[in-house]
Amino acid sequence: MSRLWDKGGDLDAKILKFTAGNDVVLDRRLVEYDIQASIAHVAMLGHVNLITPQEAAQLSKTLSQIGTDFSNGTWEIKPEDEDCHTAIEEQLVQRLGDLGGKVHLGRSRNDQVLVALRLYIKEEIKKLHESVAAVRESLTALAAHEGVTKIPGYTHGQQAMPSSVALWALGYDSELKDSAALLDAAFQLADQCPLGSAAGYGTPGLSLDRQFASDKLGFSRVQEPVTACQLSRGKAESALLFATTHLLNDVGRLAADVCLFASQEFGFLTLAEEVSTGSSIMPQKRNPDVFELIRAHASQAPHDLAALFALTAKMPSGYHRDLQLMKEVLFRGIDRAQETLEIAAYAITKIQFDADRAEQVTQPGIHAAEAAFALVQQEGISFREAYRRVAKQTLG
Repeated sequence: MSRLWDKGGDLDAKILKFTAGNDVVLDRRLVEYDIQASIAHVAMLGHVNLITPQEAAQLSKTLSQIGTDFSNGTWEIKPEDEDCHTAIEEQLVQRLGDLGGKVHLGRSRNDQVLVALRLYIKEEIKKLHESVAAVRESLTALAAHEGVTKIPGYTHGQQAMPSSVALWALGYDSELKDSAALLDAAFQLADQCPLGSAAGYGTPGLSLDRQFASDKLGFSRVQEPVTACQLSRGKAESALLFATTHLLNDVGRLAADVCLFASQEFGFLTLAEEVSTGSSIMPQKRNPDVFELIRAHASQAPHDLAALFALTAKMPSGYHRDLQLMKEVLFRGIDRAQETLEIAAYAITKIQFDADRAEQVTQPGIHAAEAAFALVQQEGISFREAYRRVAKQTLG
């Protein structure tokens, strides 16, 4: 087989292994998107008469079959392929001979990789919105079922003012809504088509219809100028991980509350057995491991973002192979967010508040601010005067 950049020379096997990295495994999730982009590309080539309509139809049909065969396990990406893009073109050449090689006219692996990544990112953002919606549904259901239950509200780790399950749950619901809006910003950055930009400087001598390919793939716009495509590498990706970092921070703080409220010292929240575990040595223990791991994943999310963002820091213009390492971090961050949000949506349905215990642990002083407000309204005094009176009564 020949690689997309092969000029006929030999390559040291150690170098090939190092430069291919983990792409043989990582690119499995990009195959369907590279197929989609390749079909749009050959349709465009036919549209501008760079290949015949019959050739475009045959290439498109075979690409679809290659995608189906991959899903069925008929072929796989091999180490010598380097990545899914080479593997797919190799499949085309095996099945169609020289016609298969025409698929690469007017594109580089640079815009080929980028368009597949953007199609993937757009799809994953849609899935993340669904996962966030599921968490929010669990929170609003909890507020509906147990919202009137009174619980203490805390500042500085001390009881501060009265709260309720509704205030607690709906506060997190609101924050998840705001964090989810950041996904839309990432989507907008990904929703521009780089096809036809090739290695970052267009295709001199070829008259391509970039808008045609963009429309075929459902992008809202063509990315212009062509030099912007490689300069933008990492921007949509880091915007997406910025959004997921905020989302996981929201559910991570919720998880921290759950772990605290479920402890014996607080005890006004209980976990169903399905979402708690036991101790290997202490028979009495039920541990909030699920929520502890949600909290831990939230702690690690910023590191994925930092690792991704750092790749392009101070990088000169144009394409650089450093960008290859972006995929592993991006995929890990997306997977972390999806799995954490999905388990959070389920685990929240398995918590229950104990109104009696919450009343028992609530300190009388929690109503001090309310008492000061009452004095202001009853006697017309300043809040500062009311504050001092209540403080003296409460603290002695």
